[in-house]
Amino acid sequence: MGIKSLNDLRTDINHIAIYKKEQRWGFFKKRKKLDIKQYVTDKFKNALGTLGVQEPSVILERPKDAAHGDVSCNAAMMYAKKLGRNPKDFAEAIIEQLALPDEYITKATVAGPGFINLFIADKFYAAKLAEINELKGNFGRLNDNAGKTANLEWVSANPTGELHTGHGRQTALGKAIANLLEWTGYKVTREYYYNNAGKQMDNLAKSVYARYRQIFEPEYEFPEDGYAGDYVKEIAAILDKEHGDALIDADDKIFREAGENWCFKSIRQTLHNFGITHDIFFNESSLYESGKITETLEEFKKRGLSYEKDGAVWLKTSELLKNKKDAADKVIVKATGEPTYRLPDMAYHIDKVKRGYDLIIDIFGADHGDTYKEVLAGMEGLGYDTSKIKVIIHQMVTFVQDGKPVKMSKRADNVYTLNDLIEDIGVDVTQFFFVMRSANTHLEFDIALAREQSDKNPVFYLQYAHARICSILRNAAEVFSEYSSAGSINYSLLSSPEAISLMKILTVFPETVASAAATYEPHKIITYLNEVAENYHRFYHNNRVIDAEAKELSYARLKLCEAARIVLKNGFDIIGISAPERM
Repeated sequence: MGIKSLNDLRTDINHIAIYKKEQRWGFFKKRKKLDIKQYVTDKFKNALGTLGVQEPSVILERPKDAAHGDVSCNAAMMYAKKLGRNPKDFAEAIIEQLALPDEYITKATVAGPGFINLFIADKFYAAKLAEINELKGNFGRLNDNAGKTANLEWVSANPTGELHTGHGRQTALGKAIANLLEWTGYKVTREYYYNNAGKQMDNLAKSVYARYRQIFEPEYEFPEDGYAGDYVKEIAAILDKEHGDALIDADDKIFREAGENWCFKSIRQTLHNFGITHDIFFNESSLYESGKITETLEEFKKRGLSYEKDGAVWLKTSELLKNKKDAADKVIVKATGEPTYRLPDMAYHIDKVKRGYDLIIDIFGADHGDTYKEVLAGMEGLGYDTSKIKVIIHQMVTFVQDGKPVKMSKRADNVYTLNDLIEDIGVDVTQFFFVMRSANTHLEFDIALAREQSDKNPVFYLQYAHARICSILRNAAEVFSEYSSAGSINYSLLSSPEAISLMKILTVFPETVASAAATYEPHKIITYLNEVAENYHRFYHNNRVIDAEAKELSYARLKLCEAARIVLKNGFDIIGISAPERM
């Protein structure tokens, strides 16, 4: 091997210096990235094992007050009594076994009745900051459910009218939950149950016919239980334009098909406007055509779970729902021969189970709070495992405008459709407002606040943070022409309290995704993003990001800004809203 030149030696020395700096700040570029939660869990398990706890379970939480550290553990209180020890004394013994400080934990303290609070070294957060900027759009994506399949069925409104605002919460929740599942590794099938059978379709046909007939005979009586929305008049007008009065004596089937086709086209257009595409539209009529309804009915009879009474077929739900007080048997086939919704719903869910999904999710409104249990009980009575079926029940929404509730009804003349809402306040605001509260709580949708074009509007508040960062990065490109190609960043310069606080909150994005996905609660992502935005604004106002006289510090702060932008953007992707670069 030849002798190296002086320039080659200088290059080697520079490479060694950079390598040492990277190692000192834990950038882990050539080895597995550190999972601090697992690291801390392992240390606690080893400590507890040494102190006599067999197969210990470790629960870690993030303290609400930053002054109490970065990680809190209640292990001392969990196991002290079993060992006949005082929790506080046992906590001190655990800390002694943890052998601190170490490379990633600077200290531990005991608080309250025995909580152990740990303080994580800043170098860990610096390493995670480098990881965020490296992974970009993949930061926060998890492999927990890689290789698994999920079926999410939602919206599924009957094709008897347009989607109105009452459908909005379910529509938005499904959109966000589907994204959330995909971020944990699931391959998600988005499904819509297309219910075009039953009395409601007959009512639609009668409604369309009545409006059509009124074109020629204004005094023709409209059915009492008909759909009175203006869209029915629009359907009738189309039939008049195409056929004139030739359909006066036509079969109801023509009016039913015309109504169904128009309504379903409207529904799909609204979903498209909302940024939702379903993979499967499962037609209820296929359950009848394939014989699955009859097959399910026969199976109930064979197992002695159904009986006839007053000309109807009853399901022994009182027997199937043994743990539910006052459970009564339910009709599954009326005396007229028409099945109630329970029977096709059971046949439909049996079909989904047979498709082999690892997870099946239904999203229903509060009016389905009891009935879905009857459907699952019926399936279990037929021997099907329903453990993979998760039902999300969302509470109702009250729309408020000018301080007054706005009532909506599909059979009213003044329907405020979901499309109207989207056109009024935009897709992002509509999506965000429907998702920003827990599904199991009542939601008051303030239309005036939704129309607000300022940071008073919670979705604009977050989007402004993203746009501001993009603006800063554009300015940085003008001040530092070489910034985009900058090599090693000295993250150790990020030592201000605001910078450390922002780095800490950014690092917990993956565990926030995991927590939200585990409970199917996308509003947790919004709560987290608000914390990110608050910490970013605090950092921005107290730290000069672009300083031509302090290039190295500026680069580090710009990388922190980039990481915040990445996390905000990734969170927006899960919620289902856009990430504007200018506002």
